[in-house]
Amino acid sequence: MTDAVVDAAAKMQLADGPVDPNAPKLVLDEETGEMVSKGELKKRLAKRAKKAIKEKNKDEKKPAAQDGAGPKKQTPKPEEAPIDTQAMFKQGFLNDVYNERPVKPVFTRFPPEPNGFLHIGHAKAIAINFGFAKYHGGNCYLRFDDTNPEAEEEIYFTAIEDTVRWLGFTPYKITYSSDNFQKLYDLAEKLIGLDKAYVCHCNDDEIKLQRGGEKGASPRFRCKHAEQSIEENLQKFRDMRDGKYKPREAFLRMKQDITDGNPQMWDLAAYRVLDKPHHRTGSQWKIYPTYDFTHCLCDSFEDITHSLCTTEFVLSRVSYEWLNKSLGVYEPMQREYGRLSLSGTVLSKRKLKELVDRKIVRGWDDPRLYTLIAVRRRGVPPGAILEFVNELGVTTSNSIIQIVRFEQTIRRYLERTVPRLMLVLDPVPVVIEDADEFDGSELTVPFSSKNAAMGDHKIKFTKTVYIDRSDFREVDSKDYFRLAPGKTVGLLQAPFPIKATSFTKDETTGKVTEIRAVFDRETKKPKTFIQWVGTDGSRKCEVRVYNPLFKSENPAAAEGGWLSDINPESEVVYPDALIESGFDEVKRRAPWPEAAGESELGKGGPESVRFQAMRVAYFALDKESTDEKIILNRIVSLKEDKEKN
Repeated sequence: MTDAVVDAAAKMQLADGPVDPNAPKLVLDEETGEMVSKGELKKRLAKRAKKAIKEKNKDEKKPAAQDGAGPKKQTPKPEEAPIDTQAMFKQGFLNDVYNERPVKPVFTRFPPEPNGFLHIGHAKAIAINFGFAKYHGGNCYLRFDDTNPEAEEEIYFTAIEDTVRWLGFTPYKITYSSDNFQKLYDLAEKLIGLDKAYVCHCNDDEIKLQRGGEKGASPRFRCKHAEQSIEENLQKFRDMRDGKYKPREAFLRMKQDITDGNPQMWDLAAYRVLDKPHHRTGSQWKIYPTYDFTHCLCDSFEDITHSLCTTEFVLSRVSYEWLNKSLGVYEPMQREYGRLSLSGTVLSKRKLKELVDRKIVRGWDDPRLYTLIAVRRRGVPPGAILEFVNELGVTTSNSIIQIVRFEQTIRRYLERTVPRLMLVLDPVPVVIEDADEFDGSELTVPFSSKNAAMGDHKIKFTKTVYIDRSDFREVDSKDYFRLAPGKTVGLLQAPFPIKATSFTKDETTGKVTEIRAVFDRETKKPKTFIQWVGTDGSRKCEVRVYNPLFKSENPAAAEGGWLSDINPESEVVYPDALIESGFDEVKRRAPWPEAAGESELGKGGPESVRFQAMRVAYFALDKESTDEKIILNRIVSLKEDKEKN
């Protein structure tokens, strides 16, 4: 079954009467957005296919198709099974990595810097490191690489841990590089004692010249400070520790191999002076270790067996192994995989901060962004993110994926895991003049016709119902199949179809304010069915429909700069939408689905209240909602916008 086919045909019945055995099962006409019978959809597809063939032949100036020529019969795709989220560990790159060092127990780590919010690319790193360890019966540390007090804040520590748990992973231990500051310092002194580190006083221009100058135009050479004695280097390093140097006046460099073709061996910095209190150690330290010094040693301290990182650290593997070997400590194995990025958006902290500071978005968790807190707020389930990572697989190639590809995975995941409700974005009342006998009658509605385990709920049919303004036209046309004066349309599983008889308009705005209709008791199977919301038990809500934040696939290349590429229609708000009464039951039974970090009843934030609004889109409850005001965010549309692909 295609993604566009929805379960709007869920059987509904009057509480005091049987289901009509002739009630048609409905499917979505992707071109018009209408719910129609299978027979009607088949006719429409055949008609459109013939028209397309005719136009193609006309364009190519060829004779018309011969009699009998027509579209091939479309075979519905079988419903897709859930993705095996462990497949990427069973084969390919990650299986090869394990086989290089097939040890037990396996220990990995996810080592973020707590200086910003994680984005969609980090989801791949989390899934790989935690998943790899779990698959091989081992454990994964969450280690905060907190060696730069100038950029770290408590909010980032909390958000990162929360995100890891939301994705369904439990850290073996939560550790901090700063836990090892004394051990790291002692090893730095040991490195000096081995004549493999020295204190340097060079400025940036001097260091650049030592490394070959602009584009490597001149020979590389070692800094003159490398000639200092071990005793002099040790004293200067202790002076750095004791605050006798200001920032940038001195720093400790590793004495590697300046002649090596790998820049990661060109006497990298190991320690620098920073005049900034640390989040956890306060003012105890005046010097802080660099990533290149800290990372491999903390891996060693924690007995990491497989240090998995992205390919931007390929060159760093040499310096990683050099330092551990030089100090004679346990040596983990580093291997690198391709990083994940999305086109059509921005992920850099600098650009994201500018969007937030300029109030172009609501904050770091604005649903139009691709930070993980934003993706979560939008309503994307953690299980869908894990499926996306697994579908892409893991290789050494970097992946730049279109947003529509990500949304395809989300859509497929939601199709099989969330309940169906009726929602009207722009409501207009329809008074059914001869519906008195059914006014207040109760209908039993399943949340999904394909998954009985989702259960059902009751709604009341009322004499006045609300339909979407887009489902009514004042003037009928031959190719229009929804409601118009004198035209019949079905209301999803209502007692009878309805026929519009008249309507009234606001003279000032020109908008239709009310439609009058009657039951069409003669038409058993109307061509189209639309959703509706009754007046009994329905709730008013604000609906935020999110579109891409940028107009192009590459905002950085936009004329006038990336900010000129902002889409003015990236957020469309419907302040007076109506949701049917079944919403309360969906909210009570959240999360939908129970998976990953939302694995049981009540475990999950407001964004775990997810559902498919039939004929509209998939939605989730926003964190700004209250008991008095419901706010819904569109997660993804029901079908892919062909123009975006």
